[in-house]
Amino acid sequence: MDRVQISVFGPANSGKSTLVNAICGQEVSLVSAVPGTTTDPVRKAIELPFGIGPAILVDTAGLDDASLLGPERVRRTKQVIDATDIAIVLDIENPSSKELLDQLGQADIPVVPYEKGETVEELLKTVAAVLPKNGQAYITGRLVAKGDLVVLVMPQDSEAPKGRLILPQVQVIRELLDRGCTTVCCTPDSLESTISGLKDAPALVITDSQAFKFVNESIPADWPLTSFSILLAGAKGDIKTFVEGARAINSLKPGAKVLIAEACTHVPNTEDIGRVKIPAWLRKRVPDLEAVVSAGNDFPEDLSPYSLIIHCGACIANAALVRSRIRKALASGVPITNYGIAIAALQGILDRVSLP
Repeated sequence: MDRVQISVFGPANSGKSTLVNAICGQEVSLVSAVPGTTTDPVRKAIELPFGIGPAILVDTAGLDDASLLGPERVRRTKQVIDATDIAIVLDIENPSSKELLDQLGQADIPVVPYEKGETVEELLKTVAAVLPKNGQAYITGRLVAKGDLVVLVMPQDSEAPKGRLILPQVQVIRELLDRGCTTVCCTPDSLESTISGLKDAPALVITDSQAFKFVNESIPADWPLTSFSILLAGAKGDIKTFVEGARAINSLKPGAKVLIAEACTHVPNTEDIGRVKIPAWLRKRVPDLEAVVSAGNDFPEDLSPYSLIIHCGACIANAALVRSRIRKALASGVPITNYGIAIAALQGILDRVSLP
């Protein structure tokens, strides 16, 4: 489901950009003898051989950048660790690499040392050998099987992108087709007519989390129901931790501070699920609740001010990023959940929905 993220780390002028260009077969990163040539992380989507498949290759700034902006460049380099599946480290014996190796070890990220003179083919074969095999095989988990009928209820409101489906919907539809399921798609407005046209009960109904209440009230109580965001919680996060986190909603005190964590950046509108709807639902329960939004890489280093973290479905982020944020939350003693599970809890149907 995700592209594996392979990040290249090392001291300044150790050959990181040259290696990235060699792997890609094109000039992705600027190469020069001037220390600090690579400033921000440079990302390249690529298809790699030897069973690696679709990947994101990331070139980073030098770990020992001593320029005026060096500390900020190093900070951004270390941010890359959160979404890294495999780390290629150059000049691994350099003192500046020691702290990095400690962080990679704490995050259980496989490290592939690169030695000068090693061919790209040899390097990629080593990368393929340590490729993580973790994660859920299917987004839909064991909720469906070959031949099942699955109904997808997909609101197409102002939050939906014009002229296309959102990524989780596309991924789930493709997966259901690959698994040999019969897929019926509709909007909430056409759900009633869709139900009346079905000859058999579906094995599963999947909807957008914000339509949970409507769909739950519109379908028979014995039809299994879940959401795209909950499926992503299973595929990329930790269902048990997220469910426990959602139960913490009932313990929030007046004036509590809740972090709404988005993995992407986007321009919100008046119907934004994370910035508008979830905070509004929370404030109906908890007076004077403060919702703080972090977007993209701006996940706070200090989580102690927060009573709860509600993470987005992370449709464009990889599992490594989500799980690194879960580890940080647990280490800080802060409950964490995700949009879909939080919404189910807020609407009183968490015990009714099907978890992957």
